[in-house]
Amino acid sequence: MTRLSVNINKIATIRNARGGNLPDVAKAAVACERFGAEGITVHPRPDERHIRYADVREIRPLVKTEFNIEGNPIPSFVDLVLEVLPDQVTLVPDAHDAITSNAGWDTLKNREFLTDICARFKKAGIRTSIFIDPDPDMAEGAARCGADRVELYTADYAAEFPLDPEIAVARYLETAKAARTAGLGLNAGHDLNLDNLAFFIKTIPWTDEVSIGHALISDALYMGLEKTIQAYLGEIRKK
Repeated sequence: MTRLSVNINKIATIRNARGGNLPDVAKAAVACERFGAEGITVHPRPDERHIRYADVREIRPLVKTEFNIEGNPIPSFVDLVLEVLPDQVTLVPDAHDAITSNAGWDTLKNREFLTDICARFKKAGIRTSIFIDPDPDMAEGAARCGADRVELYTADYAAEFPLDPEIAVARYLETAKAARTAGLGLNAGHDLNLDNLAFFIKTIPWTDEVSIGHALISDALYMGLEKTIQAYLGEIRKK
């Protein structure tokens, strides 16, 4: 069964736009779980323009399902992860000034670096996932780096889905098969929404987890957070 992890970065973005603590990010994390979310994802960046390192420390003891921290493993990020010990860490190669994640790792060129990072996190008992583009070589490379899972960067899938779903998902299916053959678990995330999610899961039913933030929080402005989370769970569980 594919799990839904809700990325709460956008809730922090709203808070930071005004200052203060409204909306309360920690309260939102607890509410997401109460409404059915099977995990909470945060992506702290160095400029703390949404989730702050302090938020991560506050939220960690509150999460009762699964806590996933994603980000570029710069020294301060590595220290934070080893301090709070999430259930999962997702390594994302985003630049400090990136608006959002826009590419996966080249696990072949960065093998030495990623192998060292994976070893440090796995020694601490943290499941480690590497964010990759839909390329079987990158999945196989992630396995050689010692990762437990890969997360497929699904922006291209989402962009191509309205034109031809079968073509849009083809590279992802090929990469997902390569990941499974290599013994890796499989996550997916970026621009997944109520229109394209069910088809992705139906095509790649061994997807362990999807991490969804921007679309889900945007939908919640119209539908409410509880109904939105239930709607996403409904899409995941469609037969």
